[in-house]
Amino acid sequence: MARPVELILFSWIVLLGTVFQRDGIGVEGKATVEQMMKTGEMMRNVCLGKTKVGEDMVNGLRESKFPDVKELKCYVNCVMEMMQTIRKGKLNYDATMKQIDTIMPDEFAEPMRNALNACRNSGDGIKNNCDAAYEIAQCISKNNPKFVFP
Repeated sequence: MARPVELILFSWIVLLGTVFQRDGIGVEGKATVEQMMKTGEMMRNVCLGKTKVGEDMVNGLRESKFPDVKELKCYVNCVMEMMQTIRKGKLNYDATMKQIDTIMPDEFAEPMRNALNACRNSGDGIKNNCDAAYEIAQCISKNNPKFVFP
């Protein structure tokens, strides 16, 4: 089984490969929904192993279920840090918007942009990184009809 660092690197290689696709000429393009889901699955596996949260709880996130469970909060933080959406409990707004514009499939981009704008300050003042990430993810879930989470 691959170590977490190898999975992280592989995830970014897959994601970057979608941005710089090669068909004779280097072309910038967005990820497909399938590519986005595969990359998310890799991040999910790494963070499941790190946080020891139950897979049933993680699956609940896809249905916008956010129980107050420390391990689940830290799972959300782990995934968001891997996506570079959050750094040390703070929303990395500019970098996230850039990722949305360059990588995210069109059908998910606009709702995510709107949700991110609505939730830009939702984690402010929360000192615990896991709690801050969880609060931001909950806010995005409430404000994004196309919410997906690995």
